[in-house]
Amino acid sequence: MIAYDTDLKIFYSTLINDSKYFGGFGTREMGDGRKIDTAINFAQTNIPNFKTIVIPEQIHSVNVNNFSANLIDNVERISETDGVITQDLNSVLTIITGDCVPIIFTEKKYGIIGISHQGWRGSVKRMAQKMINKIIEYGGKKENIFVAIGPSIGQCCYDIEDERYYEFLEEFNGFADKIFHRHQGKLHLNLALLNYLQIKEAGVPKKNIDFFPFCTKCDKKRFFSYRRDKKTDYGEMLSFVVRT
Repeated sequence: MIAYDTDLKIFYSTLINDSKYFGGFGTREMGDGRKIDTAINFAQTNIPNFKTIVIPEQIHSVNVNNFSANLIDNVERISETDGVITQDLNSVLTIITGDCVPIIFTEKKYGIIGISHQGWRGSVKRMAQKMINKIIEYGGKKENIFVAIGPSIGQCCYDIEDERYYEFLEEFNGFADKIFHRHQGKLHLNLALLNYLQIKEAGVPKKNIDFFPFCTKCDKKRFFSYRRDKKTDYGEMLSFVVRT
Protein backbone atom coordinates (compact mmCIF):
# COMPACT_ATOMS: atom_id res chain seq x y z
CA MET A 1 0.00 0.00 0.00
CA ILE A 2 1.12 3.56 -0.71
CA ALA A 3 0.81 5.85 2.33
CA TYR A 4 1.70 9.46 3.17
CA ASP A 5 3.86 10.59 6.08
CA THR A 6 2.62 14.02 7.13
CA ASP A 7 5.74 14.74 9.19
CA LEU A 8 8.33 13.78 6.58
CA LYS A 9 6.29 15.04 3.59
CA ILE A 10 6.88 11.84 1.64
CA PHE A 11 4.85 9.00 0.18
CA TYR A 12 6.11 5.52 0.98
CA SER A 13 5.31 1.86 0.33
CA THR A 14 4.40 -0.48 3.16
CA LEU A 15 5.95 -3.26 1.07
CA ILE A 16 9.33 -1.51 1.23
CA ASN A 17 9.53 0.15 4.64
CA ASP A 18 10.20 -1.75 7.85
CA SER A 19 12.72 -1.63 10.69
CA LYS A 20 15.68 -2.16 8.32
CA TYR A 21 14.55 -0.61 5.02
CA PHE A 22 13.46 2.99 4.51
CA GLY A 23 12.37 4.48 1.21
CA GLY A 24 10.11 7.22 -0.03
CA PHE A 25 8.94 9.54 -2.78
CA GLY A 26 9.28 13.24 -2.05
CA THR A 27 6.78 16.04 -2.60
CA ARG A 28 6.95 19.78 -3.21
CA GLU A 29 6.80 20.27 0.56
CA MET A 30 9.96 18.20 1.00
CA GLY A 31 11.82 20.58 -1.35
CA ASP A 32 13.44 20.64 -4.77
CA GLY A 33 15.42 17.45 -5.25
CA ARG A 34 17.81 19.16 -7.66
CA LYS A 35 19.33 20.99 -4.68
CA ILE A 36 21.79 18.78 -2.83
CA ASP A 37 20.82 20.39 0.48
CA THR A 38 17.37 18.82 0.16
CA ALA A 39 18.87 15.33 0.31
CA ILE A 40 21.48 16.19 2.92
CA ASN A 41 19.05 17.90 5.28
CA PHE A 42 16.54 15.06 4.97
CA ALA A 43 19.17 12.40 5.64
CA GLN A 44 20.72 14.24 8.58
CA THR A 45 17.31 14.68 10.19
CA ASN A 46 15.68 11.33 9.42
CA ILE A 47 18.44 8.76 8.76
CA PRO A 48 20.75 9.12 11.78
CA ASN A 49 23.32 6.50 10.75
CA PHE A 50 23.61 7.34 7.07
CA LYS A 51 27.15 7.37 5.71
CA THR A 52 26.72 8.29 2.04
CA ILE A 53 24.14 9.94 -0.20
CA VAL A 54 24.37 8.53 -3.71
CA ILE A 55 23.40 10.89 -6.55
CA PRO A 56 23.31 9.57 -10.13
CA GLU A 57 23.92 11.89 -13.07
CA GLN A 58 20.67 11.00 -14.82
CA ILE A 59 20.85 11.01 -18.62
CA HIS A 60 17.74 9.00 -19.60
CA SER A 61 19.90 5.92 -20.06
CA VAL A 62 19.48 2.29 -19.03
CA ASN A 63 22.85 2.24 -17.26
CA VAL A 64 22.79 0.57 -13.84
CA ASN A 65 25.59 1.04 -11.30
CA ASN A 66 26.52 -1.52 -8.64
CA PHE A 67 27.46 0.85 -5.84
CA SER A 68 29.90 0.35 -2.97
CA ALA A 69 30.72 3.30 -0.72
CA ASN A 70 34.28 4.61 -0.46
CA LEU A 71 33.71 5.51 3.23
CA ILE A 72 35.25 8.94 2.70
CA ASP A 73 32.62 11.26 1.25
CA ASN A 74 29.11 11.89 2.57
CA VAL A 75 27.99 12.55 -1.01
CA GLU A 76 28.96 10.40 -3.98
CA ARG A 77 27.98 11.28 -7.53
CA ILE A 78 27.81 8.60 -10.22
CA SER A 79 28.22 9.72 -13.80
CA GLU A 80 25.84 8.76 -16.61
CA THR A 81 23.63 6.45 -14.57
CA ASP A 82 19.86 6.16 -14.14
CA GLY A 83 19.78 3.14 -11.84
CA VAL A 84 21.76 2.15 -8.74
CA ILE A 85 21.77 -1.01 -6.62
CA THR A 86 23.75 -1.85 -3.51
CA GLN A 87 24.08 -4.17 -0.52
CA ASP A 88 25.76 -1.44 1.54
CA LEU A 89 24.34 -0.48 4.89
CA ASN A 90 23.44 3.20 5.38
CA SER A 91 24.08 4.27 1.77
CA VAL A 92 21.12 6.40 0.69
CA LEU A 93 20.35 5.79 -2.99
CA THR A 94 18.54 8.70 -4.64
CA ILE A 95 17.04 9.89 -7.90
CA ILE A 96 15.06 12.96 -8.91
CA THR A 97 11.99 13.14 -11.15
CA GLY A 98 9.57 15.75 -12.41
CA ASP A 99 7.09 13.56 -14.38
CA CYS A 100 9.28 10.52 -15.14
CA VAL A 101 8.72 7.30 -13.20
CA PRO A 102 10.76 6.67 -10.02
CA ILE A 103 10.96 3.04 -8.88
CA ILE A 104 12.29 1.60 -5.60
CA PHE A 105 13.38 -2.05 -5.33
CA THR A 106 14.24 -4.25 -2.33
CA GLU A 107 15.30 -7.89 -2.04
CA LYS A 108 15.36 -8.30 1.71
CA LYS A 109 16.57 -11.91 1.93
CA TYR A 110 19.92 -10.90 0.42
CA GLY A 111 19.93 -7.28 1.60
CA ILE A 112 19.75 -5.69 -1.86
CA ILE A 113 18.22 -2.28 -2.54
CA GLY A 114 17.88 -0.33 -5.77
CA ILE A 115 16.37 2.78 -7.28
CA SER A 116 15.87 3.88 -10.87
CA HIS A 117 14.62 6.72 -13.04
CA GLN A 118 12.73 5.98 -16.24
CA GLY A 119 11.23 8.49 -18.60
CA TRP A 120 9.95 7.42 -21.97
CA ARG A 121 13.47 6.56 -23.20
CA GLY A 122 14.27 4.36 -20.23
CA SER A 123 10.83 2.79 -20.35
CA VAL A 124 10.99 1.83 -24.02
CA LYS A 125 14.42 0.27 -23.36
CA ARG A 126 13.05 -1.72 -20.37
CA MET A 127 15.01 -0.06 -17.58
CA ALA A 128 12.84 -1.59 -14.84
CA GLN A 129 13.59 -5.09 -16.13
CA LYS A 130 17.30 -4.30 -16.29
CA MET A 131 17.16 -3.35 -12.62
CA ILE A 132 15.52 -6.67 -11.77
CA ASN A 133 18.14 -8.55 -13.79
CA LYS A 134 20.93 -6.75 -11.90
CA ILE A 135 19.39 -7.64 -8.56
CA ILE A 136 19.25 -11.28 -9.68
CA GLU A 137 22.93 -11.06 -10.71
CA TYR A 138 23.62 -9.92 -7.15
CA GLY A 139 22.05 -13.15 -5.92
CA GLY A 140 18.47 -12.00 -5.45
CA LYS A 141 15.38 -13.99 -6.40
CA LYS A 142 12.59 -12.43 -8.43
CA GLU A 143 9.93 -13.86 -6.12
CA ASN A 144 11.59 -12.02 -3.20
CA ILE A 145 11.81 -8.64 -4.92
CA PHE A 146 9.45 -5.91 -3.72
CA VAL A 147 8.83 -2.87 -5.91
CA ALA A 148 7.23 0.54 -5.39
CA ILE A 149 6.39 2.63 -8.45
CA GLY A 150 6.29 6.31 -7.50
CA PRO A 151 4.53 9.49 -8.63
CA SER A 152 4.75 10.29 -12.34
CA ILE A 153 2.75 11.91 -15.09
CA GLY A 154 -0.52 10.09 -15.68
CA GLN A 155 -2.12 8.83 -18.85
CA CYS A 156 -4.54 11.73 -18.51
CA CYS A 157 -1.79 14.28 -19.24
CA TYR A 158 0.88 12.41 -21.21
CA ASP A 159 0.10 12.86 -24.89
CA ILE A 160 2.71 11.66 -27.37
CA GLU A 161 3.51 12.09 -31.05
CA ASP A 162 2.80 9.35 -33.57
CA GLU A 163 6.51 8.68 -34.06
CA ARG A 164 6.95 7.86 -30.39
CA TYR A 165 3.78 5.76 -30.41
CA TYR A 166 5.17 3.53 -33.16
CA GLU A 167 8.47 3.19 -31.27
CA PHE A 168 6.61 1.90 -28.22
CA LEU A 169 4.29 -0.22 -30.33
CA GLU A 170 7.24 -1.99 -31.95
CA GLU A 171 8.64 -2.96 -28.54
CA PHE A 172 5.40 -3.51 -26.60
CA ASN A 173 2.77 -4.63 -29.07
CA GLY A 174 1.31 -7.02 -26.50
CA PHE A 175 0.70 -4.15 -24.06
CA ALA A 176 -0.77 -1.71 -26.61
CA ASP A 177 -4.41 -2.07 -25.60
CA LYS A 178 -3.49 -1.38 -21.96
CA ILE A 179 -1.02 1.50 -22.21
CA PHE A 180 -2.43 3.66 -25.04
CA HIS A 181 -5.68 5.54 -25.51
CA ARG A 182 -6.88 8.43 -27.64
CA HIS A 183 -8.27 11.59 -26.11
CA GLN A 184 -9.43 14.59 -28.12
CA GLY A 185 -7.58 13.30 -31.16
CA LYS A 186 -4.26 12.77 -29.38
CA LEU A 187 -2.52 9.55 -28.35
CA HIS A 188 -1.87 9.21 -24.61
CA LEU A 189 0.57 6.84 -22.92
CA ASN A 190 0.31 5.37 -19.42
CA LEU A 191 4.00 5.34 -18.54
CA ALA A 192 3.63 4.04 -14.99
CA LEU A 193 1.40 1.17 -16.10
CA LEU A 194 3.94 0.24 -18.78
CA ASN A 195 6.63 -0.10 -16.10
CA TYR A 196 4.26 -2.11 -13.90
CA LEU A 197 3.57 -4.52 -16.77
CA GLN A 198 7.31 -4.86 -17.45
CA ILE A 199 7.98 -5.69 -13.80
CA LYS A 200 5.26 -8.36 -13.81
CA GLU A 201 6.58 -9.73 -17.10
CA ALA A 202 10.02 -10.06 -15.48
CA GLY A 203 8.55 -12.43 -12.92
CA VAL A 204 7.95 -10.24 -9.86
CA PRO A 205 4.65 -11.33 -8.26
CA LYS A 206 1.76 -8.88 -8.49
CA LYS A 207 1.40 -8.90 -4.70
CA ASN A 208 4.98 -7.58 -4.43
CA ILE A 209 4.31 -4.39 -6.43
CA ASP A 210 2.94 -1.08 -5.11
CA PHE A 211 1.58 1.24 -7.77
CA PHE A 212 1.24 5.00 -7.23
CA PRO A 213 -2.24 6.31 -8.12
CA PHE A 214 -1.67 10.06 -8.71
CA CYS A 215 -0.60 12.25 -11.66
CA THR A 216 2.22 14.74 -11.06
CA LYS A 217 0.94 17.20 -13.65
CA CYS A 218 -2.62 17.20 -12.31
CA ASP A 219 -1.61 17.51 -8.65
CA LYS A 220 0.11 20.89 -8.47
CA LYS A 221 -0.29 21.15 -4.70
CA ARG A 222 1.87 18.11 -3.96
CA PHE A 223 4.15 17.60 -6.97
CA PHE A 224 6.51 19.35 -9.32
CA SER A 225 5.86 18.67 -13.01
CA TYR A 226 8.18 19.45 -15.88
CA ARG A 227 5.36 19.51 -18.42
CA ARG A 228 3.30 21.86 -16.29
CA ASP A 229 5.96 24.09 -14.73
CA LYS A 230 8.97 24.12 -17.07
CA LYS A 231 8.54 27.81 -17.95
CA THR A 232 7.76 29.00 -14.42
CA ASP A 233 8.30 27.10 -11.17
CA TYR A 234 10.08 23.96 -12.29
CA GLY A 235 11.53 21.61 -9.68
CA GLU A 236 11.96 17.86 -9.17
CA MET A 237 10.97 15.39 -6.45
CA LEU A 238 13.61 13.48 -4.51
CA SER A 239 13.11 9.71 -4.14
CA PHE A 240 15.35 7.54 -1.96
CA VAL A 241 15.93 4.14 -0.39
CA VAL A 242 18.37 3.00 2.30
CA ARG A 243 19.13 -0.21 4.18
CA THR A 244 19.98 0.58 7.81
